[in-house]
Amino acid sequence: PTGYMENSISYSAIEDVQLLSWENAPKYCLQLTIPGGTVLLQAANSYLRDQWFHSLQWKKKIYKYKKVLSNPSRWEVVLKEIRTLVDMALTSPLQDDSIHQAPLEIVSKLLSENNNLTTQDHESIIVAIAPLLENNHPPPDLCEFFCKHCRERPRSMVVIEVFTPVVQRILKHNMDFGKCPRLRLFTQEYILALNELNAGMEVVKKFIHSMHGPTGQCPHPRVLPNLVAVCLAAIYSCYEEFINSRDNSPSLKEIRNGCQQQCDRKPNLPLRLLHTSPDLVSQEATLTESRLKPVIVTSSEIHVEVERNNTTNQKMTANVGNDSEPNLIDCLMVSPTCSTMSIELSAQADRILGCYVEILKMLSDYDDWRPALASLLQPIPFPKEALAHEKFTKELKYVIQRFAEDPRQEVHSCLLSVRAGKDGWFQLYSPGGVACDDDGELFASMVHILMGSCYKTKKFLLSLAENKLGPCMLLALRGNQTMVEILCLMLEYNIIDNNDTQLQIISTLESTDVGKRMYEQLCDRQRELKELQRKGGPTRLTLPSKSTDADLARLLSSGSFGNLENLSLAFTNVTSACAEYLIKLPSLKQLNLWSTQFGDAGLRLLSEHLTMLQVLNLCETPVTDAGLLALSSMKSLCSLNMNSTKLSADTYEDLKAKLPNLKEVDVRYTEAW
Repeated sequence: PTGYMENSISYSAIEDVQLLSWENAPKYCLQLTIPGGTVLLQAANSYLRDQWFHSLQWKKKIYKYKKVLSNPSRWEVVLKEIRTLVDMALTSPLQDDSIHQAPLEIVSKLLSENNNLTTQDHESIIVAIAPLLENNHPPPDLCEFFCKHCRERPRSMVVIEVFTPVVQRILKHNMDFGKCPRLRLFTQEYILALNELNAGMEVVKKFIHSMHGPTGQCPHPRVLPNLVAVCLAAIYSCYEEFINSRDNSPSLKEIRNGCQQQCDRKPNLPLRLLHTSPDLVSQEATLTESRLKPVIVTSSEIHVEVERNNTTNQKMTANVGNDSEPNLIDCLMVSPTCSTMSIELSAQADRILGCYVEILKMLSDYDDWRPALASLLQPIPFPKEALAHEKFTKELKYVIQRFAEDPRQEVHSCLLSVRAGKDGWFQLYSPGGVACDDDGELFASMVHILMGSCYKTKKFLLSLAENKLGPCMLLALRGNQTMVEILCLMLEYNIIDNNDTQLQIISTLESTDVGKRMYEQLCDRQRELKELQRKGGPTRLTLPSKSTDADLARLLSSGSFGNLENLSLAFTNVTSACAEYLIKLPSLKQLNLWSTQFGDAGLRLLSEHLTMLQVLNLCETPVTDAGLLALSSMKSLCSLNMNSTKLSADTYEDLKAKLPNLKEVDVRYTEAW
């Protein structure tokens, strides 16, 4: 060749690349040997020249290996070439992802085109490319090959020695399994392979512990979301064949039309419907036998039997014409006398289900993972077939119990629905829900923890009165103290309007010692409340600094405060617990809580009862957006001091839009300032 390089040169045509190092040689030049002559490439500096040199060498060798490995003759030679290729990638000074990915893709293509390899060949190739996998995700075809090896030889030492660091890297660094579904499938098969070892779930437990780490806080934020994604996909696969055959199965509407919803049950029969005696079941079954039409759906792995009741009430009939998808939990919340559902999985699907539900249990045992796990599971991300499967809901009950026992609000609040109009785990595991397999112990535990935090509100009590009054009364009848407290609060907050229902609640309370005692205390409080709210007393009141909740309660119980309009608790030690006394002041218009420990729970309670409050001072209190947003219901507020609180700009804008009478606002030293 002569002159300047005007035509391109293919990498495969390059026979040799050398650095010019003799005396008087052109500076910073490379010599490329091609058929028919040589070409000189001159760089601007030695660094760029070396970069070109190593890049051209890499390209030249990679083309050579592609050619050699595309037509394998003897596997001994192929294996030797793969080892040489891996060594070249590891020793190359070039820093680029493609340096390690290109050899993996070549091996991946080689394996996909040769399906007649022996198991020994498989393991030899996996061991040869193992060094490249320490810092790189395997490509999709290679993941498929790894999955096959996990399924066919789960007890192979390659699974433990080679795949373990690969899966650990995937779980620590993968950002989205949606873009790399085969990585998720490989992780899933790897965990199943661990479960096939002699120690079984003990090995899986040790692996989960290794991913979390020995400290109380996992240092890798992506591990938990990735593990949950793998578990959800694996559980979904157990029911996949039935899900794919839904065209031949009862739809959600059909199931719903064949069931009697709890909200449609007669209010005077909640206990009988929820806890039916065997004799009553047989009697009702005999009476309705002619109206029941069984529908049986089968597949090779799953058998589902649904008995549908053709008699529906007017509300149910009205919903038939609605094209929207019915509420999932409503479809499954069926009376024992109206419907039965049973699901049987194959032995393999049953093992997969058991393994991954057990992993969810393990994840719920870690304190630092529990808040995020509760948030991820709050939308109930499982198919309806899983929720109708007794074994699944029974095993998952342990996880829900762990959420219910956690004192942190961010955890146990996830038992409730993720949004209005959608049911959550609280409804699913409450009496009448498809997952309830006890007499309400878990339900009582959930109510207890929710009532103990910030859910002692009218809204929560109203939802219980509308949907779960029967179970609450039954558990109170059996002496459950939490349910007795619930019934007393319903009476105290005037949640129940129907006189007959009120009398039934009172009879329930008086049937047990604990209920009788708490009802007597309620009556005493009601008498004190009437005395407190009786007209008279001061219009303004200021508590001394360092006063406590007990001091405030003692003061308010000492006389009548029906005229009290202005109350100052500034610089005292009162907390949110004093809110239950403040809401009993009928004339209160101005409340000063400056520099107290009054928090979000108290604000929620005030917002429901003190709707006529006009002036509120929250300066230097620990309130956050969660509590401040509740103030949007206090339409009479005209002055609000949120100085030095954790108010955000978005919450401030929301409050301004929803409080039309707000004229004076102090947001200094907040994000909204």
